Amino acid sequence: MHSHYDLAVIGTGPAGQKAAINAAKMGKRVVAIEREPAVGGACIRTGTIPSKAMREAVMHLTGYRMRGIYGASYLVKKDITMHDLIFRCEHVVRHEIDVIKAQMQRNDVEMRFGAARFVDSHMLCIDASGGSDIVSADVFLIAVGSMPARPDNIPFERGRIIDSDGILELDTVPRSMIIVGGGVIGVEYACTLAALGTRVTLIDQRPRLLEFIDAEIAEALQYHVRQLGVRLCLGEAVADVSTDQSAVTAVLESGKRLCAHSLLFAVGRQGATQSLDLDAAGLSADERGRLRVDSQFRTAVPHIYAAGDVIGFPALASTSAEQGRLASCHAFGQPCPTVSAAMPYGIYTIPEISMVGPTEDQLTRDQVPYEVGVARYREIARGQLLGDQTGMLKLIFTQDTRRLIAVHVIGEGATELVHIGQAVIALGGTVQYFVDNVFNYPTLAECYKVAALDGINRSAAAHRRATERHANRPNTETPSESTTVGGEDLVDHESPVPAAPAIAPHITRVVRPAPRRPRRLPQTVAH
Repeated sequence: MHSHYDLAVIGTGPAGQKAAINAAKMGKRVVAIEREPAVGGACIRTGTIPSKAMREAVMHLTGYRMRGIYGASYLVKKDITMHDLIFRCEHVVRHEIDVIKAQMQRNDVEMRFGAARFVDSHMLCIDASGGSDIVSADVFLIAVGSMPARPDNIPFERGRIIDSDGILELDTVPRSMIIVGGGVIGVEYACTLAALGTRVTLIDQRPRLLEFIDAEIAEALQYHVRQLGVRLCLGEAVADVSTDQSAVTAVLESGKRLCAHSLLFAVGRQGATQSLDLDAAGLSADERGRLRVDSQFRTAVPHIYAAGDVIGFPALASTSAEQGRLASCHAFGQPCPTVSAAMPYGIYTIPEISMVGPTEDQLTRDQVPYEVGVARYREIARGQLLGDQTGMLKLIFTQDTRRLIAVHVIGEGATELVHIGQAVIALGGTVQYFVDNVFNYPTLAECYKVAALDGINRSAAAHRRATERHANRPNTETPSESTTVGGEDLVDHESPVPAAPAIAPHITRVVRPAPRRPRRLPQTVAH
């Protein structure tokens, strides 16, 4: 049987879903092809949804969220099993699958199940258990997602040496685990398992966890991860992994030998393109199975688009969905609004981390003068109610106009809280918005007001000190020379916003105290 469509979408993860539905809303005939028995892609089966459902189950059953109030021994359920965790995961996954199916049906997106491969640049063969079908289309979108990298030198074994897809296949909660890889997936699972009581050792070649996040937030995370009982081996690389009947052994390049009940290998992911026969369509993937696209998500073949994890960074469910929507707009000549650069990142460690906008290190490298305002959860009534004494929200804004340029949060609800700042950044707002507006009480949103006031006070104090230094400086120049640099006033006393003192036309000044470093407590973890 041969069917023709306006758009054929390969993969039904976040990118594929949004592309298919958006094109269908334009009146296009759309087919979405999924190789697994159910829609949703890896996001639903083994990735975002199951991992977050597992985390929520652990947070609830261990009573972790309430320990700040009732003490470290507080527990909702004793002897938590994998069945307890998987029960919640399966419940959430079933519901999400039903929601996606209903959305596809409501928008008249035709579903096909089977493994798709290109016959040529305009035709696909779908191999299913009942036989093969041929599908042709004017436009194709490749949204097959990614899979865990499985290097040949790692002897993977079910239940013992696993990748991130194998976590939910564990029969029992591991007594101890070595996690190789300090990226988002590795750190998230390290926190979840440690909260469950597993003795975790986390190994990463880099000197710091999650180097792309703000340094102050990363240092706070490392402190909290150690407090959970995780042993960190940073700046270390794994030379060999072996297993026997009793344990898994990882030998580091430094000569250290680490033993545990199981090992999770979480170093990188690769595009799931190996079965697509890309050559037949005139395409090729890179060494990690990823496809190169232009700003409109077109591949080297103009009518074939790609979106989501298969095109690489940032490989988030949220950004993948937006990429899929934009790709379908470009494919059919629909107007596309300018995408804001203020894309949020959410990391479900314990505690949560979220950010939008650049870090302090990035701004310093770019020589952008900035100021910082900080609010701590312990200063907020809602933080006390939640029992979170360590959460923090940090605002970064420009010195001259006070325009908000970044928000960094660590603590309970961080991935929700960040969106207030995201909206203000996208609209070009200033931190004065938080000062002038009323927030519900008691809520974590009050952190924005406290942080804004903190930052404005810092900026005003720095401005006063600079003005005093300038006023007290001996006047050895002519008035015109001493009051201007490059034809501009050093201090604009009529400006409603204090201006940063100019030093020279080519020099910027960053008024920022050194980041507060969390106190590290001595700790010994037995394995």
